[in-house]
Amino acid sequence: MRLLASLQNRVFVASALVAVLSIAFALQFVTGRVAEEAERELERGLQRAGALVEQNHAARLEALTLLARLVADLPKLKAAAETGDPPTVEPVARDYKARVHADLFVVRGRGGETLASLGAPPELVRDRASPRSVAGGGVDTLQTPRGVVEVVTVPIALGPDPPEIVGALSLGTALDQDLAQEFKAVTDSDVVFALDGRVCASTLAGPYEDAIARVLASQGIVTVAVGENEYVALRHRLSSSTGPGVPVAVILRSKTERLLFVRTLRTGLLAAGLVGVLAAVLMSYVVARTVTRPLSAITAMMREMTATGDLARKIRPGRAWADEDARTLAATFDSLTEAIARFQGEASQRERLSALGRLSTVIAHEVRNPLMIIKGSLRVLSSPGVSSTDVREALEDIDHEVARLNRIVDDVLDFARPVRLEYAPTDVNALLVDVATSFDVVGEPRRVVTTEARDLGTILVDSERLRTALVNIVANALDAVAARRDGMADPVEVRSLWIPGGGVAVEVEDHGVGIEPTDLPHVFEPYFTTKRTGTGLGLAIAKNVVDSHGGILSAFASAGGGTRIRLELPPSPRRVP
Repeated sequence: MRLLASLQNRVFVASALVAVLSIAFALQFVTGRVAEEAERELERGLQRAGALVEQNHAARLEALTLLARLVADLPKLKAAAETGDPPTVEPVARDYKARVHADLFVVRGRGGETLASLGAPPELVRDRASPRSVAGGGVDTLQTPRGVVEVVTVPIALGPDPPEIVGALSLGTALDQDLAQEFKAVTDSDVVFALDGRVCASTLAGPYEDAIARVLASQGIVTVAVGENEYVALRHRLSSSTGPGVPVAVILRSKTERLLFVRTLRTGLLAAGLVGVLAAVLMSYVVARTVTRPLSAITAMMREMTATGDLARKIRPGRAWADEDARTLAATFDSLTEAIARFQGEASQRERLSALGRLSTVIAHEVRNPLMIIKGSLRVLSSPGVSSTDVREALEDIDHEVARLNRIVDDVLDFARPVRLEYAPTDVNALLVDVATSFDVVGEPRRVVTTEARDLGTILVDSERLRTALVNIVANALDAVAARRDGMADPVEVRSLWIPGGGVAVEVEDHGVGIEPTDLPHVFEPYFTTKRTGTGLGLAIAKNVVDSHGGILSAFASAGGGTRIRLELPPSPRRVP
């Protein structure tokens, strides 16, 4: 989850998600509603097309009935039918069939015998003869080689009421391919005519039998596939037909073609949505940077101040992100750092004054003893009859105590005055070897051993000040080794190490008497000492030197007994308050 660790990333991700989800929801909602409305409109159009088919079919039958009555009332046809002679009736029937453009033209005599049969074989007409063949009325369906024919029969009558029925006229219209194409042009839909489950005529192309069979066996609107196209279909019973077989009209509309605009719309919306998402993501990034850039700049400055310890730096928000809240935060932080810096200066001053107070006590104690010894030696020298041996011993005592007083003064001055460093590239490994050899005694085993890190290179330090600090630390370590009661005198170990991220560490480890855990936090405090003699300023002076370099000085108890002092130095000088 490091991606969301940054405030800028969190703002960016949150803004982008809100934008993307909003656009995606809008696209899904719009395309869904459009598709639903298009499908509903397709179903409504299919139902309107079915109604048109029914209306046109009924109108055709009504017109066919009217035409049959008009033809049956013609004198010429009446006279021919009254003869009952087929050769006489057939020419007349052929003439009238051509004029009315009927698909079937049948004339029957008084007893229902066929006088003329045009458009269907006579035997087929005889097989379908019924009691109303002469009386007329209703609509019959007739399966001919050409296809299904719907037949209207009207009587041929002579005379006034009651008329004399001399025969019957039957006119038929075929439910064929031409009629299907005509209905398709009227309804803007594909049309299929079927009788008793068999397709009579169709405007569809391709293998459609299975699909039509499914529609014929269903009620209401059905979705079927014909080839690569998907259709919605509705079955309409041609209800005005009667008889053993009832023709059915199936109306189909291509869902694939009708909803093509929905796919086109969806593609367009998706393209627009993609552009919107890209714009939203870009704007989210800009907003995230605008919101978090001031905080990032302030945070970076705070990290740098933490790393260097320099509280004198000021946070100055740039004009590029002139943000009032950021300016307020920066000004407040600057005021806080100034107050902390003043507090540190005052605390340092108070600490120095306190140290000077403690220093007076230490000096009074440390100076009194050498002065008493010097005073006693002077009394010996002023005594009459002093031997040369006594004089020599008294002078040696005076010289030793004067050197002791001088060392006390030097320690006090080193601690009290500010440390002024002169930086120069220094080979830390060479410096460690120099410190170690300064404690060598001719004819005795080495008291200090070194372990140098390879390819350590040089760092910028004040080599003389650093040498003084290391000498004080090593001297304390040697004193701890010498204080062991078992007489063991293991050498002090001094080693250099790399610090991850840059810098150098030096560790001084001894196997001496060690330091009590309660005393470890106080070993670098001025005038703190566990030895019978000493000012307690050696490690305090070393800490001042290390702090002046911007480093860290720490004390630890060694695992095998003794003490380990770790000194960490930065790769380049840092300014310290």
